[in-house]
Amino acid sequence: MTGGYTGKILRINLTKKTIGTIDTVQYEEYGGGHGMGSAIFWDLVGDQLPFEALDPRNVVTVMAGPFSGVVVPSATARCEVQGLGPQAYPVEWFTRSNFGGRFAAQLKYAGWDGILIEGATSGVDEPVWINIIDDKVTIESAKTLWGMDVMETQEEICRRVMPASRFGEWLALGDNYTTQIPAVLCIGPAGENKVRIASLIHGAGSGAGQGGFGAVWGAKKLKAISVIGTGNVKVANPKALMDARMWYRQFQYNVDAPRLARNANASAFSPVNNNPGNDNFVNMRPPFEPARPMACAGCPKACRQRLAGGISNESSCGDTIWAMSVQGSRKDKEIACDLLQLHGINSSQLPSLLRYMSALHKQGILGPGKKIECDLPMELYPRLEFFQAAVRKVSLREGIGDVLSLGCARAAEAWGRYKEDTDSGLLALPNWGYSEHYDPRIEVEWSYGSILGERDINEHSINMALQKMPSMTIGAKMDPVVPADKAVEILSSKVAPYSGDPFMFDYGEGPTGIYSDHRVKTIAWHRHYTRFWLQSLLFCDWVWPQFFTPNSPQKLGATPEGEPKFYNAVTGKKATFVEGVETGRKIWNLDRSIWVLQGRHRDMEVHAGYVYKVPTKSPYYLPVYENNKWIYAENTGRVLNKERFEEWKGKFYDFEGWNPANGWPKRSTLESLGLKKVADALQGKGRIG
Repeated sequence: MTGGYTGKILRINLTKKTIGTIDTVQYEEYGGGHGMGSAIFWDLVGDQLPFEALDPRNVVTVMAGPFSGVVVPSATARCEVQGLGPQAYPVEWFTRSNFGGRFAAQLKYAGWDGILIEGATSGVDEPVWINIIDDKVTIESAKTLWGMDVMETQEEICRRVMPASRFGEWLALGDNYTTQIPAVLCIGPAGENKVRIASLIHGAGSGAGQGGFGAVWGAKKLKAISVIGTGNVKVANPKALMDARMWYRQFQYNVDAPRLARNANASAFSPVNNNPGNDNFVNMRPPFEPARPMACAGCPKACRQRLAGGISNESSCGDTIWAMSVQGSRKDKEIACDLLQLHGINSSQLPSLLRYMSALHKQGILGPGKKIECDLPMELYPRLEFFQAAVRKVSLREGIGDVLSLGCARAAEAWGRYKEDTDSGLLALPNWGYSEHYDPRIEVEWSYGSILGERDINEHSINMALQKMPSMTIGAKMDPVVPADKAVEILSSKVAPYSGDPFMFDYGEGPTGIYSDHRVKTIAWHRHYTRFWLQSLLFCDWVWPQFFTPNSPQKLGATPEGEPKFYNAVTGKKATFVEGVETGRKIWNLDRSIWVLQGRHRDMEVHAGYVYKVPTKSPYYLPVYENNKWIYAENTGRVLNKERFEEWKGKFYDFEGWNPANGWPKRSTLESLGLKKVADALQGKGRIG
């Protein structure tokens, strides 16, 4: 193996209670993280598809990457989770989630490149947790852990693994010593009860939220994985790595001399200029609580906070946006922030679901004695008491919580309202039952990428960079940081192999806009780049790709020079940026093939009705080429044109080498990517393009 890898992947079979290993070298071509996870899933159960997410056959991978545990900016600690996820609607697609913290670094220090979990603990057996201490791995009873919340679980496991530990003191682990405590990834009551929107939680504010993997662990009766390591990760060229880090300093936010003044209301600007400690929205406005920036292991961005009061520690945007919606005191908001993490619930889905319920209640449709019977005190929404009651009912699947545990789309379907309310926009679920993140009618790399994939993409890159250039706050225009023509010039210079086409970033509806061949290249580049550089090498999407930053003299970011600079220093390879994008195309096609075996067809890749019917109201200032010049347009009153999108979709399929009639990859495409066995499998099932 080259640098950056330990050489082995942990293989745990919960049905047989066996522990084994897989040699990482078998999957090294995929980079790490997502690529390895997809390839392992395909090899182990691809031929058995389709089956459901809570089926014992579902293989869940928890993968690190070559940068995990290595001092690569914003990549040391990311971890990728994959498998069939019960959250998506109407099909439980093979999907992914991602989290930070300390887990991936500790996994590498313990000597493992990742973990794959097969089978399920028998219904008559006690639930289990997995204890990893360097190369010693045991499957232990979680009988007394079952029923604990997330924080109680982590604290109890720490006591069991290191009973004599005292914070900051050295402790012996075999012949080695550490000052660390175990990194624990676990489920709360929601996961135990197989709630479809249950998350995996690590630490105080890190979690694999999307996909519903908490429910998958609950079905497997797996409470937690704990890991602590005393080793290190070998780097191929330490000097080149340190040179790369010194080179990267020019792009970092300088707290002593920032090039762009920090705006207290501009938390969303932090992905562009890397403001530290700026993603806890609870602490954005007075009264401020004393706090300090908090980072995932090895990250210089430090986007989260540790507050003096200890509540809402390490939480970022999703959790704190939910908390800010609470009507009450500052302390009420902070308590609400921790509610979702304690129970292990997705901070995107449940808030959307409760807002939807409130709208139905106001219409007289939901409540005691109404068409939709509800045993929650809707009159208290949005007070803390209501949120506490709702979270408990969902976690335990009590009363209306049983239906809510299905997630937004399936709850609406159970009430007979799904089509009506997604057509009207009352329920804003643009793609696959996931809540609206950014406006799907305007920021189309988000909506196009999501419908062509399997989930809300949650990749803050193109849209964040462009939207924050004209404005430091969403929906409020200010003096442009970079003019529109300069913004598209910068981005178009950084998207190899398609560099030099500024119309890739035209958000208008004209001939060079969102239905054009130019936009085909944008979406293809984004899907391929993220599959390798973000999800397989595990750069954080809050920082990479880094197109633009006001911190550097020319406002240029580290992409595309930075990614291969770090990759080659750590691994000893001589890869180019474009080669990484091409590997991402291979991974994207492998994922596509898995979805095809699950039943994917182009006819399914249609946005929710409101995306085509309900015009936008809020301004989203993004570049538009109009009257032969670039401007930042408001883009209000927009809908997607369904016929033009369908025509665009055919162009995209053709560009990717998929059959435009059904969206399935062609044999020639798969074979050119080294995926002949995948082509054979699709042909055997009669689903080759």
